Amino acid sequence: MLTPRTEDAPMPRAALARTGSLLDDEAWAAFAARDGSQRGRFVAGVITTGIYCAPGCPARLPRRENFRFFASPEVAEAAGFRACRRCVPRAAPEATAAAAVVRAVADAIAAAEETPTLADLAARTGYSPFHLLRLFKGATGLTPRAYAAALKGRRLAEGLSRGEDVAAAAFGAGFGSLRGAYAATGGMSPGRARRGGHGETIRTALADTRFGPLLVGATGRGVCFIGFAEPRDALEADLRRRFPAATVVADDVALAAHLAAVLRYLDAPRRGLALPLDLLGTAFQKRVWDALRAIPPGERRTYSDVAMSLGKPDAVRAVATACARNPVSLAVPCHRVIGKDGGLHGYRWGLARKRALLEAEAAE
Repeated sequence: MLTPRTEDAPMPRAALARTGSLLDDEAWAAFAARDGSQRGRFVAGVITTGIYCAPGCPARLPRRENFRFFASPEVAEAAGFRACRRCVPRAAPEATAAAAVVRAVADAIAAAEETPTLADLAARTGYSPFHLLRLFKGATGLTPRAYAAALKGRRLAEGLSRGEDVAAAAFGAGFGSLRGAYAATGGMSPGRARRGGHGETIRTALADTRFGPLLVGATGRGVCFIGFAEPRDALEADLRRRFPAATVVADDVALAAHLAAVLRYLDAPRRGLALPLDLLGTAFQKRVWDALRAIPPGERRTYSDVAMSLGKPDAVRAVATACARNPVSLAVPCHRVIGKDGGLHGYRWGLARKRALLEAEAAE
């Protein structure tokens, strides 16, 4: 942990810097210890997600080799990273009290064998259930129950990637049945998820766009991944997380036509984007993705509209989940789905880019 400093002897950022923007090992020690008192002295960028965080962030700690430390948020953003929505690195230090409560709740959920109730979590923190729910959801984007479900899903994926037996990985992650584990893998059987693309060859192609780097990945059956607006390392890591056992080969020649189609779409969105796709998901998710592809460029639908079009008016939350799990942004235009209030919500690549895509489609 960083040695405490007095007001007479502050720690200058120049003293922390070692090579470029990489800070010394004291910064890693402070970040790994979730030492919020060091907030404002440095930020940590995670190359596998393209996100940078402040010390004390409650998010799960990635591996040390995936971190890059920067002297300030400005330097991290100049390197292509975007701010974490949980710890809000640019927020004033006084805003970290709420972050500490969120972190405590997240830690309590992670340590519990059974998901604590909202009332139990509220009693532990001294907040009312309503206030705690609003605070936690505002920081994480999830309710405590949904956070617990996501945590189990990550534990299941980690167990499967280690080669554990399907049942052992499912029950070790906290699932009470294999049916629950099936849902957590996005519709693939846990066995297929454990194989992680074994035997598949995924060819990839990279390009630079006005939104930043673009990565397209395709199997022999069609495009299975489109990601953009993040550092290239982060995009490639996202693809490999989805297909950890697949053979990934850079092949700009084989994917030239697919890549050119995406680039043309970004230049002229009203043309739409038609590509052969290889999508894995539940039957319902595939129905949602088909419905999204039917929304004409320049038009918008609410999550409720999509649910109604499928004959499932009560499935608004499931529609939102399917949008969030869309692996081929742009080709399946989830950016055309908006909130009932007309606001923009929940876009994997950032709301500013969602707005830019919609405005370009409408104006062209």
